[in-house]
Amino acid sequence: MDEAVKTFNTMVGKGCSPCIVSYNTLINGYCKYRRIDEATSLFREMSNNGMIPNVVTYNTLIGGFCRVGRHKTALELFHEMQVCGQHPDLQTYTILLDGLCKNLHFLEAMTLFQEMEDKKLDLNVVIYSILIDGMCNAGKLMTAKELFNTLPTKGLQADVRTYNIMIKGLCKEGLLNEARELFEKMEENGCSPDHFTYNTIIQGFLQHNETSLAVKYLQMMDEKGFLANATTATILIDLLSANQADKALHEFFK
Repeated sequence: MDEAVKTFNTMVGKGCSPCIVSYNTLINGYCKYRRIDEATSLFREMSNNGMIPNVVTYNTLIGGFCRVGRHKTALELFHEMQVCGQHPDLQTYTILLDGLCKNLHFLEAMTLFQEMEDKKLDLNVVIYSILIDGMCNAGKLMTAKELFNTLPTKGLQADVRTYNIMIKGLCKEGLLNEARELFEKMEENGCSPDHFTYNTIIQGFLQHNETSLAVKYLQMMDEKGFLANATTATILIDLLSANQADKALHEFFK
């Protein structure tokens, strides 16, 4: 990153005016490394130099503010870009919605989502997955389920990430039968579970003392060629070390 800054400054020092792509690239680098104040300074500098920030510039900086938990500044920038004549695109809304949900600002997230619907934007499954994940993390499982169930009416099909989010949310609330049903429905709908799906549901079973079911899915996961991730492995090791594992689990590891 420092080399990129040095090259940029050398270019300016030699009288070469940076283009919008150069500015955007450097701002993106600052944001990636969470150096948001330097990104903001460069953003203001480009404006002062007569360079008009474009949608990419705003999207990058909004994402940077969200990454460091400064959602109010991100929202202010979102409104500023519109005042300056830059129209937010779907990527802008996606970045901001994701940032609001990850920082647990669900009221603002729902307001933004409503704005997206009112503007009749072409909402995709990524947008819904972000919101469903946010609702699950907020403990609003009923809202998450409602959003998930509306996907077909919107002409959308849940992808593996959407299913994983819902299965995790159900497991978190101890609704293991519903998680199993959704796992089966997932396969019936032609969406193949991935390593994250298996690890998520196995962790749910283990955390709620459903060891026999956990072993069943461990076997299925093994047959698919997937491996236990660090979280699953830790839970298994803790159970085995504390002699809390039942016979089925011991047999699996023989």
